[in-house]
Amino acid sequence: MMVLSGSLAGATAAETPLPDAVTAPGETAVLSVHAEGAQVYECKAGTDGKLGWAFREPIATLMADGKTVGRHYAGPNWEDADGSAVTGKAIGNAPGATANDIAWLKLDVTAHRGSGILSGVTTVQRINTQGGQLAGACDKPGATKSAPYSAEYVFLRKG
Repeated sequence: MMVLSGSLAGATAAETPLPDAVTAPGETAVLSVHAEGAQVYECKAGTDGKLGWAFREPIATLMADGKTVGRHYAGPNWEDADGSAVTGKAIGNAPGATANDIAWLKLDVTAHRGSGILSGVTTVQRINTQGGQLAGACDKPGATKSAPYSAEYVFLRKG
């Protein structure tokens, strides 16, 4: 395990031991934000033909120092208020603290837009998740339901 540190990481993240699957050795935190939002699920038939909730997309507000600084949405994409944005692809995960918490993730940045704070970001970590899991049966294909969640997103760059 590695401990995330640095002034940008915030007090909570600085004390959180990160599971190896989501660490980013040799990378430096550029920005750390708190997210409040929902994980959206759709009722779909699984490989066994039974209906169940399948993850569809996230929607969240990104905040720092009590102010809205961006948004997170399907892609997955993160967009800063300065116009810069990144798209990521999950490459590592670790379980959340409880069965109701979505996984912690490590995502490789696969695309950049704009020239602001996120322009040099190479990795995104989703840590300290709370909520977001949806359990239970669904009976109408195509129905959607959301589960509220919060998380910390840490944006890192190599070097």
